[in-house]
Formats: sequence, C-alpha cells, structure tokens
Amino acid sequence: MSQKSPLEVVNDKFGGKDKLVDALVGLLETDESKDDLRKRLLAVANRKLLRLHQVASTVKEKYGSRDKLVDQAISRRPKDKDYRARLEAYSTARLVDIATVSARRSKAAEKKPAKPAKTKAKAT
Repeated sequence: MSQKSPLEVVNDKFGGKDKLVDALVGLLETDESKDDLRKRLLAVANRKLLRLHQVASTVKEKYGSRDKLVDQAISRRPKDKDYRARLEAYSTARLVDIATVSARRSKAAEKKPAKPAKTKAKAT
C-alpha cells in the first residue's frame, strides 16, 4: 500500500490548496497582514503547508497560544530567564517538539520509583 502524496492529502482533507491556506491564515498569529500572509503561503509547498497546519492546530488545541507553549517547554526550569529568552527565539514547530519531550520526561519521572541506595558487599 503506497502513501498518498501531499497534493492528494491536501485535496482530500481540505478540498484544495486555497482552502488549506485560508485555514492557516486563521490559525497563525503574525504581525503580517492577512492578505500578505495568504499570498506568501500560496507559494509554499504542500508538504510544508501540511506540517505548518499540524503544528498550528496542535498549539491552538493543546496550549492555547505560543506563550503558553513556551511556559510548558520550560516547566522543568521555570526561573531560568536566559533559557526562556532562547526558547522564545525558536520556531513554533521546534517548541512543540521540546514541550512534547518535556511532558514525556516529566511523566516518566513520576512513574519511575526511586532507586534504592546500593550497598557494597564485603568480599570474603
């Protein structure tokens, strides 16, 4: 069974590239005007648009905004201002990956029992 091409996925899920771009313009938070953003997105490859839509919808559904996403990503080091500044410079897709890994590590740390202290056995 072969995998669908990005063009087929765009046409099946959204009904065309124009509708996908319209959905993205509604999801993305930017300082750029909506017309300029739409014009720029129409020139982007379908695979990148699909990835961008996946990331933008994940941010909206799971975190609400990019600021809350950064808060989730730094949950292990909340007082480190330099780390926060560095994370704010990252792309949203990279922040989603970091937050996912951070949540997975926190969950694993809660599940894992504390290791008992090792005692040295005397050789006789």
